Amino acid sequence: MKENYYAILMAGGVGSRFWPVSTSQFPKQFHDMLGTGETLIQKTFHRLSKLIPAQNIYILTNERYNDLVLEQLPEVNQRQVVLEPAMRNTAPCILYASMKIQKENPDAVMIVAPSDHWIEDEEAFVQNVDQAFQFCQEHDALMTLGIQPTFPNTGYGYIEFDKSSGDTIKPVSQFREKPDYETAKQFLAQGNFLWNAGIFMWSAKSVLAAFQNNQPNLYDHFNKGMEAYNTDDEDKFIADNYPLAENISVDYAIMEKSQNVYVIPATFDWNDLGTWGSLYDKLDKDEDQNAVVNAKTLSVDASGNMIRSPKNKIVVVDGLSDYIIVDKEEVLLIFPKEKEQDIKKVLQQVKQKFGEHYG
Repeated sequence: MKENYYAILMAGGVGSRFWPVSTSQFPKQFHDMLGTGETLIQKTFHRLSKLIPAQNIYILTNERYNDLVLEQLPEVNQRQVVLEPAMRNTAPCILYASMKIQKENPDAVMIVAPSDHWIEDEEAFVQNVDQAFQFCQEHDALMTLGIQPTFPNTGYGYIEFDKSSGDTIKPVSQFREKPDYETAKQFLAQGNFLWNAGIFMWSAKSVLAAFQNNQPNLYDHFNKGMEAYNTDDEDKFIADNYPLAENISVDYAIMEKSQNVYVIPATFDWNDLGTWGSLYDKLDKDEDQNAVVNAKTLSVDASGNMIRSPKNKIVVVDGLSDYIIVDKEEVLLIFPKEKEQDIKKVLQQVKQKFGEHYG
C-alpha cells in the first residue's frame, strides 16, 4: 500500500523575515535554523520518509535552488525535483506536481507539506497523516491538518469545522482570513477553530477533480502538457507555459471553494518558524532567557534576546533586552524583537542602499 503514498515538499520560498541568514540566494529552508545539525528541508524530508517511500517524495522549488536540493538531500534524484521557472504562488505548482504524480501512479495519495515547519512529536504527525491517507483512499476528500490554537494569534488563517461532528476527521465549515485580536479571541472561545498550517492531503484523483471544477482555465493550461510530463519534453513545456499561469494560492483556488473539505485537529506541537520571534519561542533559553544558536555568549544585564552567530563565535551582550542579534559574514543585525515584522522592509532598504547582493 505504501507505494501509493507520495509527498510534495514545498521548498521554493525566500523566507525574507529571517534575513540576514535567509537570502534569496540561500533561503531559510536550506539552513540549520535550530542548531540541530540538520537543515529545515533535511528535517522535513526525514520526517516524511518515516511514512512515505523516499523515492516518492517530490521537492517543489524554484529552479535556482536545484543544486542546493540535490546537495542537501543525497537520497533524492533529479526526477523528484520539480522546478518552477517563475514564482506563481501555491496553486500552479501543486497542480503541476499533482499531474506528474498522477501520470506516474493513478492511485497516488499525497501530502503537500512546507519544508520549513517545526514539528516536535514526529510519531504523532506520522499517525495523523496515515489516518488522512486512509480516508483519502476511500473518499473523494480534500483534507488539511489544523493546529489547536494556544493563543489568539492574528498571524494565521483559521479553519472552522462542524461543531456537531464527533468524529476525529471533521467536515470543514469554512476557512477564515487572518483575524484581528478580538475576532481571534472569539474563535478560541467557540472551540471549533484551528490554525491553518498549510498542510494538505488528498488523492491525485480528488485534487485534480477539484482543480478541474473550480479552476478550469488553470487546469486546462497545465493539462495541455500531460503528454510531456515525466518525459524529455517536460522542461520545454514548463519553461514556455509555467510563467503564463495565474498567480493564485491553493487555499483560494480550491480549498475555499470545495464542499468536500475535511480537517484533522493535529495531535502534535507545531510552529511555522516564520520569524526570529517564532524561532526564539522554540529554542532552549539560558538563565537570562536568551536563546542562542552557535554562539558562545557572555551576557550582562541582557535578557530575552535571540542571538545567532557563526559556530563558536564569542558574543558579548551588555544592557540589551528583547533584541534579535544575528551576525552573518558581511551583515550584522541588531533589531528589537517587537519590530520583527519590519525586517522585510529593512531588507528592501539595505538592497536599495548597498545592492541586491545583500538580500
